[in-house]
Amino acid sequence: MNHPPSNSNEPARRVLFRPKEYRELTHDDQEFLATAYEKALEAVKLNITPKGFSACSLEHNEYAGSDENYRSVWARDGAITAIWTLDLDDQEIRAAQVATFDTLMSKQAPNGQIPANVRIETGEPEYMGVGGIASIDSVMWIIIGIAAYARETGDWSIVDRHFDGLKLAMDWLGAHDSNNCGLLEIPEASDWADLFGFSYHVLYDEVLWYRSLVCFADILEQREEVELAKERRKQADVVAKLLVKKFWPSTAGGGGPADGDSEQRFSFTDTQNSLGDARYLMAQISPFSFSWRCDVYGNILAYLTGLLDKERALMTFRFLWGVGANEPGLVKNLYPPVQAGDPEWRSYYTVNLLNLPNHYHNGGIWPFVGGMWVRYIYKLGMKGLACRELLRLAELCSRGVSHKWEFNEWHHGQTARPMGKAFQAWSAASFIRACHDLHVDPASIS
Repeated sequence: MNHPPSNSNEPARRVLFRPKEYRELTHDDQEFLATAYEKALEAVKLNITPKGFSACSLEHNEYAGSDENYRSVWARDGAITAIWTLDLDDQEIRAAQVATFDTLMSKQAPNGQIPANVRIETGEPEYMGVGGIASIDSVMWIIIGIAAYARETGDWSIVDRHFDGLKLAMDWLGAHDSNNCGLLEIPEASDWADLFGFSYHVLYDEVLWYRSLVCFADILEQREEVELAKERRKQADVVAKLLVKKFWPSTAGGGGPADGDSEQRFSFTDTQNSLGDARYLMAQISPFSFSWRCDVYGNILAYLTGLLDKERALMTFRFLWGVGANEPGLVKNLYPPVQAGDPEWRSYYTVNLLNLPNHYHNGGIWPFVGGMWVRYIYKLGMKGLACRELLRLAELCSRGVSHKWEFNEWHHGQTARPMGKAFQAWSAASFIRACHDLHVDPASIS
């Protein structure tokens, strides 16, 4: 494999790593963070293509079999990378942000679905993940991403260009509320964890649904469609109340029925939930069962999007800190991993040996979630700890399979050794965003 090129045309950015802000770290630590930031910028730029951001560097990875789909502009990876690099005043990165959204919206299906990815060489769209299942979160991340781009840059032309498609995408998403309960019914393995067994009401997807409603309301307000915006905000409020009530078990009852309900409805999970009190939002709920595991990513996302209150988020942090979810690296996406023989185990977890315990979506360490963990801690008010955790994240990202500073896709949950693709766009972008957020008012982090 080739070594990455040295950085050139460094983008203008905020002044970072002032000694007084990192006084708990040594001078060498601060220099290490500065190096990590520059390496992250290099890694992001390795993912720039004429069609937008690739998921990982096309030049520095090998591809075989199903890995060929990495040679694509991915909706979730591309949108997240775009969102987390919006602070950078760099024309090349800005152009890649726009190209990412334009490429994916240009391949929108007639029913409103936005593709999971578009192949860079051929322009061929792919609408489904493993097993031919629709990719739900891809659509939501594009809506969230386009709204974020317009809001942060002040350039609403991208919304005007794609408004009809965005409206159709919201309708497509809304159709997944198949029983009119307010939440979306998610097919198994149809989001970023496309080889994992969560389904029906899935925490991560419901958080994104809430955020999509808020972002689309922002878009409607900008277009002066005030009444429609109010309807979407009211819908978002209902989703937020339902989500906390259903996903945060409480012997106190969980907050009562959502707006519009005339009476309390009890289900199997309501009965189960009443047996104890949670320390985090549960990963998944269905009419017949629930997963008691902690979706670390979903819980962090719920707080950063403003859906979860600080008191509950602090309870979750204490739990995750106590069980060592950030050890031996930042940070495991799921605690605890599912073991063979567990009722939640699926035989397909062995496909490509990806979801063995402590692998990939089954308790693997994901640097992009690690960057969110740093922001989560900082938003909770623990700045010193956030700085130290940022340093640990930099140390993780400095490792690599072939050479240093690979910003790998994921690492093994027990050894922290890199196992995913090298120069993963969202891993590098998440580190950049964490660096930026540690220099702003914690209350403004989202």
